[in-house]
Amino acid sequence: MTISFNSIPANLRVPFVAVEIDNSRAQQGPALLPYRVLLIGQKTSGGSAAANSLHRVTSADQVIALAGRGSMLHRMAMAYFRNNRFTETWIGVLEDSGAGTAASGSLTFGGSVTAAGTLNLYLGGTLVQVPVAASEASTDTAQNVKDAINAVADLPVTAAVDGEDTKKVNITFRHKGTVGNDFDIRLNYQDGEALPAGLSVTIAPMGDGATNPSLSSLLSALGDSWFHVWAFPYTDSTSLTAIENELSSRFGPTRMIDAVAFTASNESHANLGSLGDSRNSPHVCIVATNQSPTPPMEYAAAVAAVAAFYGNADPARPFQTLPLVGVLPPAEADQFTLEERNLLLYDGISTTRVAAGGVVQIERLITTYKTNAAGAADTSYLDVTTMLTLLYLRYSFRNRILTRYPRHKLANDGTRFGAGQAVITPKLGKAEAIAWFREMEELGLVENFEQFKTDLVVERNISDPNRLDFLLPPDVINQFIVGAAQIQFRL
Repeated sequence: MTISFNSIPANLRVPFVAVEIDNSRAQQGPALLPYRVLLIGQKTSGGSAAANSLHRVTSADQVIALAGRGSMLHRMAMAYFRNNRFTETWIGVLEDSGAGTAASGSLTFGGSVTAAGTLNLYLGGTLVQVPVAASEASTDTAQNVKDAINAVADLPVTAAVDGEDTKKVNITFRHKGTVGNDFDIRLNYQDGEALPAGLSVTIAPMGDGATNPSLSSLLSALGDSWFHVWAFPYTDSTSLTAIENELSSRFGPTRMIDAVAFTASNESHANLGSLGDSRNSPHVCIVATNQSPTPPMEYAAAVAAVAAFYGNADPARPFQTLPLVGVLPPAEADQFTLEERNLLLYDGISTTRVAAGGVVQIERLITTYKTNAAGAADTSYLDVTTMLTLLYLRYSFRNRILTRYPRHKLANDGTRFGAGQAVITPKLGKAEAIAWFREMEELGLVENFEQFKTDLVVERNISDPNRLDFLLPPDVINQFIVGAAQIQFRL
């Protein structure tokens, strides 16, 4: 018998016709890799989910019960599902640190209102409108604003009239930690909006939030569950290091459950440069919000949603021009110039831009990776598209080999074995690698076939006769990012 059967015994004497089914060659095209997304954030006491637990969700409303209405996770889910309702999505639940402090800010009202009007207050980009009557006392305005804020249950802040100054409304973030410091408070964001005549408002921006929760227990709870795109709200060194280390471990050849994680920051241009220069990870993408009213935690979730949806469709296609639905543009005076955005891209900070109609678009998504282990400048892992393409290339090659050669014997080239035997040789392995490259070429993920075929090495390991080694040298396809032309005119 030369055919290697998987299930039919060789010692069968009873008259019988046995037919087994072998699916090792059934899949003809490239392997499918459905993405899974992980949103990491904090819950409120109103959420039923346990700390450091994972939950699959299909809508922002489901997150309300698990993490609490107006919680960090609820707000991130709202931003995420505006941009992506197709990718499998999970939340990773954190509790506030017991040693933490919640960020706070305030609105103080004064002046003498001479004509009725509307107070247009924006809290994290959410409009809260409060009617103001002519001759209304500042204390009444403060009370009305407090009531209007607390009536919007989805807001991640609460309001209270100050105990000593009744013209002042204190605004407190629902969570302890530094994330609340980035929560935007402003008036009259849209053209044509103005304070009621005679009313004055003094804004104290959010601040004094401290001590984010530790990520270690949640990261341990992930085990080897594979989430391809992450979104998280933190940019402090401790949190970034924890995420970077976990993703570096997942990237390794013994785990192979790699991912790209997205976060965002609304710091000034100088501080963004310092933040980017302080990191060097091929697995983390920090996006500049450019003082958008949309909170960075929601900004990060929106970017992750778009990256997951379009990256799963084609990991090598650039993300430029893709809109971030629900993300508000920064004021025109705050928008970074092309030169400023270019500098950030050299600092390891990703950028967005504002298109016509105030649509916020992704400009370029990069990682913070800039230098190799020796400190030399290195662009190999610069673009998020490169990381997502490598993720798929590894998965598809590994899936091909495991599917077609799950229980095969290994022999040298030239060995004479019967047709149908479950045997792989270096020559057969090389043929599989070449066929795999052609499939990836058809998908537009690689190029330069002749180089791949020339540099490809498949050989039996010199120390282990049961091991077949592959050196795969694919030329990963690039993106059309910059176009340059010179118009050399004649008169």
